[in-house]
Amino acid sequence: MNSNSIKRIRIILGLFCVCAFVIVCKLYIVQIVQGKEYALKADKQYERNAVSTFDRGSVFFTSKNTIKVAAATVKEGYTLSLDPRLIKDPSNVYEALSQYVKLDKDSFIEKASKGDDPYEEIEKRLDREVGQSIASLKIPGVSVQKENWRVYPGDSLASHTLGLLGRDDTDKLAGRYGLERFYESTLYRPNASGAKNFFAELFSGIKGTLEGQGKEGDILTSIEPTTQSSLEKILLETQKKWQSDAIGGIIMDPKTGAIYSLALRPTFNPNDLKDVKDASVFSNALVENSYEMGSIIKPLAMAAGIDSGAITAQSTYKDEGTLMLSGRKISNYDGKARGVIPMQEILSQSLNTGVAYISLKMGKESFAKYFFDFGLGEKTGIDQPNEQKGLVKNLETGRDVEIATASYGQGIAMTPVQTIRALATLANGGKLITPHLVTGIEYADGTTEIPEAFGQSQEVLKKETTDDVTRMLVKVVDTALKKGEAKMEHYSIAAKTGTAQIADPRNGGYYDDRYLHSFFGYFPAYDPKFIVFLYHVYPKGAEYASETLTDPFMELARFLINYYEIPPDR
Repeated sequence: MNSNSIKRIRIILGLFCVCAFVIVCKLYIVQIVQGKEYALKADKQYERNAVSTFDRGSVFFTSKNTIKVAAATVKEGYTLSLDPRLIKDPSNVYEALSQYVKLDKDSFIEKASKGDDPYEEIEKRLDREVGQSIASLKIPGVSVQKENWRVYPGDSLASHTLGLLGRDDTDKLAGRYGLERFYESTLYRPNASGAKNFFAELFSGIKGTLEGQGKEGDILTSIEPTTQSSLEKILLETQKKWQSDAIGGIIMDPKTGAIYSLALRPTFNPNDLKDVKDASVFSNALVENSYEMGSIIKPLAMAAGIDSGAITAQSTYKDEGTLMLSGRKISNYDGKARGVIPMQEILSQSLNTGVAYISLKMGKESFAKYFFDFGLGEKTGIDQPNEQKGLVKNLETGRDVEIATASYGQGIAMTPVQTIRALATLANGGKLITPHLVTGIEYADGTTEIPEAFGQSQEVLKKETTDDVTRMLVKVVDTALKKGEAKMEHYSIAAKTGTAQIADPRNGGYYDDRYLHSFFGYFPAYDPKFIVFLYHVYPKGAEYASETLTDPFMELARFLINYYEIPPDR
């Protein structure tokens, strides 16, 4: 055999190896990466009348044992339809089908009797078993077509976090709220009918086949389903008891920003929207609505004063009960003077004049800078759509009275997620973190990505400062909150309540009888695993948050300590 023949054989063998490699790679892609897509194609071939080949990435909760729990997924089933032209006895057909599907007899008979009508849709979203059972009857004129649709196994559980689907401006089914909208580009799947023919693209190259695959994935969240359910239950009970207009809560890891639970009432069931009267219920008020939070902001003012050196935790001041600033009077909730008292009493007795004193002693510019450093007036970066920045222009006026009122949470407005983020700096040693819901994205190619931004933080307070404020807040719970009745013997809890008048948008100023109640706390206080924020709007029958939110907070604290088996810290 001459050298030319040997070269030709080598070239042929080389080409054969390349082709074999390409085919093996292609088979991997088809069977592993794109298996679901081609299964849908096969369904289309064999079920020519398929109603829908809808597909979409899944969203998962994560249990405390790191087990994935389906939160939003695609369900396969069938649509039941009739060809009335082929139905001889509508009553007999009704009797046969009613064994499997609950049908209105009069409506069914009417549709089945339209002798010149080729198609009447009877029922959508039948379970697979039901659809297959009906198909096995082989009744002339009765057919089932495969259908896929979005389903939320927990019904209303975490509905504001998850969001829902709706038609966009191009009539495409897309995420309209919550994670469904925020991660639309990741969850969206192009319609199976738009895919290329397998054999036509077999030799077109691996690179072309993989284009666009990297963006398609499933979403893993930090929402813990049992924790979420417990928060929702407590919010429901609290709203019923106090008849508040709206109520919400967040449970978060103060060190990482991972959110275990986020809940609101009123709520909705994305599987069944027939009872929804107002589309505003779909919006996530925890990131979209701003409120004047009141006294839960006082610990931030205390921290700013200590961190700046204007005061220490052991400082004292003379409380006069009122202050006159820029022609306006600022007073404590009861208008009474306390005389010379330590800083601790500012938090224990929730004294407006006390934090006003701190803010003015710091100086307006220094105080405002700390509050901006806490992230007030900016978006937190949480992975929810339509996040708002809040309203903090009073920090920029340079007037003493606006700085003083801001120190006790009046005249500035924040979203609940902004609020818990700022307060988490007290729990985590002074770091400003990013609240987030997604902990990972599992892509179709088998890789997993953890969003980098969610692990970043910046220092805004010294650790020594947060230690001081934490000790003060623990004393608030142990001695002042419900006169010490809320204290847990074996667990240190740092917490503070807030009561703020609600602004009157029609007449200006504030309502005399409408309040926003808020409560935050973290525990175990010196190495916290959780920070909890609760609020409700215009509760009836009680003026102060300590009356309406202490018990719900403590119930949540006991649940979390027991459920996560947190060891005692004292």
